[in-house]
Amino acid sequence: MNKHAASPPPTRWSTSAAGMLVALATAFALSQAFRTVGAMMATPLTQHFGLTPQALGTWAGTFHFTFGIMQLAMGVSIDHFGVRRTVLTAFPLAIAGAALCTVAPGFGALLLGQALIGVGCAPAFLACTVFIARHFDASRFTAMSGLVMSLAGLGIVFTGTPLALLIEAASWRAGYAVLTAFAVLSWIVIFWRVHEPARTTPAVAPDGPAPERQSLRQAVRDLLPLFAMPHTLGLLCFACVSYAAFITLRGLWLGPVLHDRHGLSLVASGNVALVMTVAGMASPMLFGRLDPGGARRTRWMMRCAFAGAAMFAAMALTQSRAIDIGLPIVYGLLSGYSVLLYAYTKNAYPAAVTGRAMALLNMAMFLGVSLMQWTTGVAASWAVAHGTEPFRAVFLTVSGMLAAGTLAFWVLPRARERQRPVSADL
Repeated sequence: MNKHAASPPPTRWSTSAAGMLVALATAFALSQAFRTVGAMMATPLTQHFGLTPQALGTWAGTFHFTFGIMQLAMGVSIDHFGVRRTVLTAFPLAIAGAALCTVAPGFGALLLGQALIGVGCAPAFLACTVFIARHFDASRFTAMSGLVMSLAGLGIVFTGTPLALLIEAASWRAGYAVLTAFAVLSWIVIFWRVHEPARTTPAVAPDGPAPERQSLRQAVRDLLPLFAMPHTLGLLCFACVSYAAFITLRGLWLGPVLHDRHGLSLVASGNVALVMTVAGMASPMLFGRLDPGGARRTRWMMRCAFAGAAMFAAMALTQSRAIDIGLPIVYGLLSGYSVLLYAYTKNAYPAAVTGRAMALLNMAMFLGVSLMQWTTGVAASWAVAHGTEPFRAVFLTVSGMLAAGTLAFWVLPRARERQRPVSADL
C-alpha cells in the first residue's frame, strides 16, 4: 500500500465524513467562483488593460483549458496519493495564480494567473465526488452530491452582486485579493479537517510483485477503446456545448452585454447574474428529479438544447433589454438539462468503463467551455473590426455552436438506453 495514500485517523470531531466533505467543498466553491468572475470583471479589465474581445475570451477560456486538460492527471493522482494530498498539493497553485492576478502589471501576467488557477482548481470537483464514493454509502451518493453542489453554488453567488459591489467600492484587484484570501482559508480548513482513513488493499507476499498502479500514460491509453464505440463522438459533441453555453453567458458575457448594450451599472448587472445563478442552482435538482430515463431522456436533452440555441439567437437579434435580462434567467432554469448527460453516460457504457467514460465526459465539458469562450471572443473582435455589434456575433456564435453540437448528437449514433430511470449523480 502506498504510504502516502492516507493519513491516520485524526480526532473524533474531524473524522466526521460530512465535516470533511464540507471542507473539501470549500475548494469546489472557490473553483466555481474563479470560473465565473469574468461576468463582473470583464468590463473593468477591458478598461484597465485595453483588452480586445478576443483577448477577453482568451483570458476566460484559459482557466477552463488548463482545468480540463488536468482532469485525467488529477484522477490518477487521487488514486495514487489520496484526496487530501492531491488537493493540498494542487490548490496552492490556485492561490498563487489569484495572487498574481491581484498584482498583474499586464495581460500576460493575468493570463498566467488564470492558467495557474485552472490547474490548482482541477481536482476540486473530482475530489468531492471520489470522497463521497469512498466514504459514504452508495444510497447517499445523490444526496451528498447535491449538498456539495449547493455549497459550491455559493462561489457563483459571490461572483454576482457581492463581487460587483466590491469592484465598484474598490477595484477588480480587490476582487481577486478577496478570492485569494478565501482560497488560503480553504486550504487551511482542508489541511486541518480532511484526514482520509486508511484504505485496505489486498495483502502482498514479501517476494511477490507490488500491486500495479495506473500511470498517466495507462490512463490515457484506457480512454482509447471508448472512441471505438459508435456513440462516443455524438456524446462528445453534445458535451462540448451543453455546459459551455451556460458558463460562456454567466461566466463571461452577461456583465458586458448588460453594461455596454443597455447601460446597466455593474451592481445592476450583478443582480441579474445573481438571479440567473439561483435559477441555475435549482435547475439540476429539478431535472434530476424529473429525469424520465430511456429514450425520453435524450429527447429532453436535445429539445432543451435547441430551445437554448433559440434563446441565444433571440438575444443576438432583438437587442431588447427585457430579453437580455429575462432570457438569461430562463436559461438558468433550463440549464440543468446538462445533468441528464451524466445519467445518459452511465447507461451508454458498460460498468467496467463507466469511470473512464465519466472522465472523458468531464474533459469534453470543460475543454468545450474553453473553446466556446475563445471562439466567442474571436467572433466579437471580428464584429468590431467590421462595424457590427459585438454581442450579436457573440450570441449567434453560441447559438450556432449549441445547435451544431446538438444536431451532431441527434444524427450520429446514440446509445440504446434502458427504459428505467437512472438518477444523475453529480
